[in-house]
Amino acid sequence: MIYILKKGQTTGCCRSCVSRKNRLLGKPYEKSLYNSPIYQSWYNMKTRCLNFNSPNYQGYGLRGITICNKWLTFGGFLEDMQSSYKKELTLERINNNGNYCKENCRWATRKEQANNTRNIERAEYYLFNGVKKTIRQWAVEFKIKRTTLGMRLQKYNWPIKKALTIN
Repeated sequence: MIYILKKGQTTGCCRSCVSRKNRLLGKPYEKSLYNSPIYQSWYNMKTRCLNFNSPNYQGYGLRGITICNKWLTFGGFLEDMQSSYKKELTLERINNNGNYCKENCRWATRKEQANNTRNIERAEYYLFNGVKKTIRQWAVEFKIKRTTLGMRLQKYNWPIKKALTIN
C-alpha cells in the first residue's frame, strides 16, 4: 500500500498505521506491550484461529475453535487475562475442544499444557495402586526417564509394578 501524506499530518507513523493498530488493540497501549510475551500470546491465538494460511490453523480454526468477541481486540484480552499473567506461563484452554474466552482459558506452565492436550485424551493410561496415569506422569513421579519407562511397558511388556519399582 502506498500512502500519500501531506506535510504535518503525522508524527512518526502514518495515520492509517496508527488507526489500524488502535483498531486491532481496541485502544492505544504503551509501546512496550506491543512486543511483550502477553501480546505475542494474544497475537498467536488469533493467528491459529483466524488465519487459514497459518500452519496451525488446521488444529484450531478448521476444528471450529473460535475467539470470543471481546478478545478480538488486545485491550479486551488484556483486561481479562493480565491480572493472572506471569512471564513464564503460556495461554491454555482448559477444555481443548472449547473456545478462547475468559471462562475457558488460564495461564499454565509448559508441563501443565503437556498434560492437557488432545494427545493426552488418546494416551494410554496405566493403573498402579488404584491410580491411573500416563507414562509421562508416572515417570515424573518415580523419577524414571520417560523413554525408559515407555520401553519397559510397551516394548518389553513388563507389568506396571515391576516397571516402576526396578532400578
